[in-house]
Amino acid sequence: MRVLVTGGAGFIGSHIATAHLARGDEVLVIDNLHTGLRSAVPAGAGFAHADITDASAMADCFARFRPELVSHHAAQMDVRRSVHEPAYDTEVNVLGSVNILRNCVEVGVGRLVFASSGGAVYGEPVTIPTTEDSPIRPISMYGAAKFCVEQYLATFSRLHGLQYTILRYANVYGPGQRPDGEAGVVAIFAGLMLEGRQPELFGAGDKTRDYVYIDDVVSAALLATDRGATGPYNIGTGIQTSDRGVFDAVAAAIGYRGEPIIGPERKGEVRHIALDCRRAEREFGWRATTDFASGIAATVRHLRAAHRG
Repeated sequence: MRVLVTGGAGFIGSHIATAHLARGDEVLVIDNLHTGLRSAVPAGAGFAHADITDASAMADCFARFRPELVSHHAAQMDVRRSVHEPAYDTEVNVLGSVNILRNCVEVGVGRLVFASSGGAVYGEPVTIPTTEDSPIRPISMYGAAKFCVEQYLATFSRLHGLQYTILRYANVYGPGQRPDGEAGVVAIFAGLMLEGRQPELFGAGDKTRDYVYIDDVVSAALLATDRGATGPYNIGTGIQTSDRGVFDAVAAAIGYRGEPIIGPERKGEVRHIALDCRRAEREFGWRATTDFASGIAATVRHLRAAHRG
């Protein structure tokens, strides 16, 4: 199968690309390298240095490669930037995605897998764990943009028959996540602690998130594709972990004995979320299998080796 992975030089996308290569698929990665790394693109994958907002470049990539499956992970990921620069967030996350959808229809792509956000589209949820049927009321432009693309997918499906799967990821973490990125608190905390520096908690440290390990996310993407799953699916663990809990777990794995800096809360960030993922289990047999302590240990080992190297 010919698989096109947008954002394939980034954390999640590069793992997705690697998994498809391991299955014997032909893979093309598209990435503008604004936050991704060329070195993260797996050996054996083709690479196009291009931006999803460039309509001409996207048309050329699709026409040449003619993918059968598109895994769309390219995005502007910074929630805070989306609040302060909503036009930029819309340009990348909505208009860039529409470029991808139009080209999927043009070349007859069989299915598109879209990386949405289970941590942003719901806003402050009514119930936790939160199901896919919960009210959609984002409190950041990032969350609004992700849900907007979900609606575009449904409309493209009705108009053009485009098959799609939406994966609403919880907070994804694991080896390969950049400690200097704009997202990924586990890697950010670990990178700072390994350098003997103090991480910062924003607010009282009591905000909670659902943390899902990268291998579980890759498994979900492949299973959903294989089973032809259609619609939105939460991909998480259903477990809430506080910011302070993340700090303590990473500190314990590293042997860091300092205390965090306490900073002000930031606009656009959900205070509490965890995802009910039973729909994914029912419809394509997926559930997270990596516990938080094991995932933290693996992430720290990888970052420690990178620091030594």
